[in-house]
Amino acid sequence: MVATGQGTIAMEIIKELPLVDYILVPIGGGGLATGVSTLVKLLNPNIKVIGVEPAGANCMQESLKNGKVTTLPSVNTIADGTAVKTPGSVIFPYIQKNVDEIITVEDEELIVAFLDIMENHKMVVENAGLLPIAALYHLDFQGKNVVPVLSGGNMDVITMSSLVQHGLISRGRIFTFSVQLPDRPGELLKVAGIVAAENGNIIKLEHNQFVNINRQSGVELRVTLEAFGHNHKAQILSAMKKAGYDAKEVMTADYL
Repeated sequence: MVATGQGTIAMEIIKELPLVDYILVPIGGGGLATGVSTLVKLLNPNIKVIGVEPAGANCMQESLKNGKVTTLPSVNTIADGTAVKTPGSVIFPYIQKNVDEIITVEDEELIVAFLDIMENHKMVVENAGLLPIAALYHLDFQGKNVVPVLSGGNMDVITMSSLVQHGLISRGRIFTFSVQLPDRPGELLKVAGIVAAENGNIIKLEHNQFVNINRQSGVELRVTLEAFGHNHKAQILSAMKKAGYDAKEVMTADYL
């Protein structure tokens, strides 16, 4: 009954976009994918339905491969809504018949998908619901009408904050570098000047004079800054090296 109700999503999609070619659906236990794919195939068997699972909880993919409901020994994914060890046995035959393909995505892909959807579309989508968005980067849909089903927004503020931060790091939009400086006035100003000249925006500084006893290279400076992406990050680090500073990127997530 639940799967039948979820199948009405397919009816809404076809009503609004009759020429849809592909529908991407998240898969956990399989109820949503069953409802959508079964009704889609009844209405238009030419429409392709692709199920998307997290790589760390791909119970349906393994079950289809084995030809029977299969239980994973463990699951490990940030997509809580699809962290399922065993797919539903009642719905499994419908998945076998009506889902055209199942692909998996890594958790890291969900992190950047969250940032993209929030920043570009102003939508909060939970990690399980982002599986179809992450899958778009794996598939060639040139010239096709594609509908990814975003299945929910059940996420607390702390998790949202963490995803945004990690997404910015993954996109190269926040990073931290460390550099050793002589212990003399003006060195910090020189570094800030280089960053400013390359259009970097400093958001955090840590100046540690107690790293070692050599005053000529005894100060460690850690700089966390905003950039426009990985190319811009490389440009800033290159400018630091050209100025004679051996700047090295450090793990921003650990530092923050």
